[in-house]
Amino acid sequence: MPFSERTREAMNQQLNLEIKAFYAYLAMSDYFDSVSLSGFSQWMFNQSQEEWTHALKFRAFIQDRGGRVSLRQIPEPTAEFESSLEVFERALENEEEVSRSISDIYALAEEEKDFATQAFLNWFVTEQVEEEKTMTDIIDWLKRIGDSPQGLFMLDEKLAQGGLTGSGVAAEEPPA
Repeated sequence: MPFSERTREAMNQQLNLEIKAFYAYLAMSDYFDSVSLSGFSQWMFNQSQEEWTHALKFRAFIQDRGGRVSLRQIPEPTAEFESSLEVFERALENEEEVSRSISDIYALAEEEKDFATQAFLNWFVTEQVEEEKTMTDIIDWLKRIGDSPQGLFMLDEKLAQGGLTGSGVAAEEPPA
């Protein structure tokens, strides 16, 4: 069953939203580099790479279903922040936007009985639970730390080691 025009358009919007997230996390990584928080920077860089991978998965799925990919202009990301807490609050807002969009596409696919799109999105639905939990956990840590340089240093070290990575509910990556 080919894509409906509505589903193809929604998937293209999601592809571009994933690219926007890639761009935002890359800017956040650069911000953390500028304030000498290399663990935070590496963690955000890893997030950017994950978003890029997601974008490519959407691209491949659109093409596999016979749809045409439509790349759109990506707005310039925020590059300056008042604090590490602000960065992660913005990151959480970004993840919530991605979650809403995926849920909307899933509902559309359900309405159109597009089981292939639903199956593809299942992994992303679960992944978003993990992403939002991770951001919320880091925000909670940053609120507890407050202005403590020692606390920030400890969290930077933990993030450098790949710490605080979600609830573990996400399944394996879907095939490329």
